[in-house]
Amino acid sequence: MREITKGITVNQGVRFGKPVIKGTRVTVDVVLGKLAGGIGFEEIMKEYDITKRDILNAINYAADLVGREEIRIAS
Repeated sequence: MREITKGITVNQGVRFGKPVIKGTRVTVDVVLGKLAGGIGFEEIMKEYDITKRDILNAINYAADLVGREEIRIAS
């Protein structure tokens, strides 16, 4: 297991190496998908037994990835 950012880890033996909430098998993409689908923090916290800080860590991780993304537009 390797912590790639605060509260987010990767491990090839857990969820095929996808980023997960530390200490769980809950992937960052699942959390973000739930939020995008309109599910609130409280419901996600109950469903996956994670904290608000865990959800915020997932959002911060995704924001960091998008912030570093380079887009090249071919004309």
